[in-house]
Amino acid sequence: MKNKLFYDYFDDDELLRITNKIQTIEKLTSGEICVTIKEKKKFSERKKSISQLAEAQFYKLGINKTRDHTGIIIFLLLEDKQFHILADEGINAKVNTDTWEGIKDQMLAQFLAGNFCEGILLGLNEIGQILSEHFPLKADDTNEISNKVIVE
Repeated sequence: MKNKLFYDYFDDDELLRITNKIQTIEKLTSGEICVTIKEKKKFSERKKSISQLAEAQFYKLGINKTRDHTGIIIFLLLEDKQFHILADEGINAKVNTDTWEGIKDQMLAQFLAGNFCEGILLGLNEIGQILSEHFPLKADDTNEISNKVIVE
């Protein structure tokens, strides 16, 4: 059964909650947020770190091609119980990269308590506050990246 591991962590309602949260946040910022949940590494990826996998997904999805380089990805790898937050250069020029570690710590506390959806929503809230502060919505803003959670 495809995505069997995924359903140990999330259900369809939770996916919808995450997607809706991204949509809500992006009404307040010109930033673009993507959540990707991958069940496990492919055989060809077995030696890659979580940050390398997140970066590959970042480029694969074109998050690096947003107009102002204000894309950010939350990448989860379920089988290895790892996750990574990666922001584009436009964000990192204004936001200290240590900020993402603080958000990861808050998310991890939720994950360790078994609250996977809540952990992602908490991370999204924190990221949303930062993005709306540094990258407010522009009059000509367009949604450049899908708000739907990507499950692989």
